[in-house]
Amino acid sequence: MRFIFFVLLLLALNHYVFAEQIRARDLGITPGVLATGPLNSITDVSGVKVGQVTLRGNKNQHTGVTAIIPAEGNLRQNKVPGAVYVGNGYGKMAGISQVQELGEIETPIVLTNTLNVAEGIAGVVEWTLQQPGNENVRSVNAVVGETNDGYLNDIRARFVTKPQVIQAINLAADGNVAEGNVGAGTGTRAFGWKGGIGTSSRALSASLGGYTVGVLVQSNFGGILTIDGLKVGETLGQYYLKDAVNNDTAADGSIMIVVATDAPLEHRNLYRLAKRAMAGVARTGASLTNGSGDYVIAFSSADAVRRFADAPPSLQHVVSNNDMSPLFQAVNEATEEAIYNSLLMAMDVNGHQGAVKALPITALRKILHKSVQ
Repeated sequence: MRFIFFVLLLLALNHYVFAEQIRARDLGITPGVLATGPLNSITDVSGVKVGQVTLRGNKNQHTGVTAIIPAEGNLRQNKVPGAVYVGNGYGKMAGISQVQELGEIETPIVLTNTLNVAEGIAGVVEWTLQQPGNENVRSVNAVVGETNDGYLNDIRARFVTKPQVIQAINLAADGNVAEGNVGAGTGTRAFGWKGGIGTSSRALSASLGGYTVGVLVQSNFGGILTIDGLKVGETLGQYYLKDAVNNDTAADGSIMIVVATDAPLEHRNLYRLAKRAMAGVARTGASLTNGSGDYVIAFSSADAVRRFADAPPSLQHVVSNNDMSPLFQAVNEATEEAIYNSLLMAMDVNGHQGAVKALPITALRKILHKSVQ
């Protein structure tokens, strides 16, 4: 049995090349001017947890689930304020209308592939109904986002199951978040290279409120890669519209962005915060093409703004409009860096319809070195 297991493991690993994996800051790439949180991760925001299930089987299976729990406690009974901003709506996100209407999120946020959104919904609903205190719940608004991993993954096989969605939620923990070819990012591509899961955070000084903003991305989009202002895609000869006006190679795709903060924000300013995340996407050279589904889900984990069940009317102390600008800068920077981390932590994959290389770090080092000479 051990021999059979070893052979199967070798067959699975044969589709991955374990190139160098490194985060942006380890290369001296430090977008923006603000400090990161201790982990430089979405989990720097108090109460936020992330769980992932990665499905790597034969050449045709490269997919998974990433689950984000926005806050402690029973989310269905004690909702968090939330908002969704749509950069380009070529996507199949579930739960968006109720979040827009009521300005709140009542479940974990699940990311997966396009054709497994239904399983994502089913898993979130079943998990929610099983939570103590939800015995009489008869409505659940599951928030499920997706990108299409159908090049590296046989998406029509619909590998993700409801139990695996529940497993990802149950695995959610604080601390370091795995990046690259994991969870919902297992089979994704970005800028023609291997994309994946990436995360980053920014911590504001006490004079700016002392709040933290964390971002997690599922990168699967394209354009002309720019890293910290450097024309990386052009220099490496891989970018949208390189060969012909109608060439859409490395362009279409999607990005899911989850923004967390402990700043006490209500729906309206969370929507404004989500909108600014797209500035971070733009800084990476994204083309935001017709076939790209670009969604930002933002929430606040602050107790001061939670929608507790049966709570009496109260005056909430929330961040004023005049104090939002530092948070806008924070989400801009964290989104940009999270995308870089999703690329830099990825590995080469030989998948369903072909092979995709990871961003070549040795070549990137040369570009970075040349820029400082």
